[in-house]
Amino acid sequence: MSTGSLGQGFSVCVGMALANKMDGNPGRVYTLLGDGELQEGLIWEAAMAAGHYKLDNLVAIVDWNGLQIDGNNDDVITVKPIDEKFEAFGFNVIVIDGHNFEEIFAAFDAARACKGKPTAIIAKTHKGQGVSFMEDQAGWHGKAPSADEAQQAVGELGGEW
Repeated sequence: MSTGSLGQGFSVCVGMALANKMDGNPGRVYTLLGDGELQEGLIWEAAMAAGHYKLDNLVAIVDWNGLQIDGNNDDVITVKPIDEKFEAFGFNVIVIDGHNFEEIFAAFDAARACKGKPTAIIAKTHKGQGVSFMEDQAGWHGKAPSADEAQQAVGELGGEW
């Protein structure tokens, strides 16, 4: 489900993971969080519950690119240190290069193997990586490229238009 950037999605996923535990369902729950979204108090209330209930069937993937719609996270409200905050709530924390598929796959394997606590995979990324005019630019957060820009982006990523 898509809930936007206000933190509700993470709370719903914590509820789903808890329900699976209570029902004896072996299913796992995965959620994707933006680093700007971590500014929402609801995120940390959900993290507290996930740690308290030892939801080892829950994996939160944090896209840590340092940017949000209003600009640089540190200029708006810093969310650092992300890893230490999740650890404080009882999470198994794995910090990876979010553009490295070997690290991504290894993190998911480690999350599945972790017992007794939820996992937060903190994926350090660059918004728009590989596209010269988009990379690390907050202005592209909610903006679609023009046809010419899209063609250029596809070319820079090695594709054909």
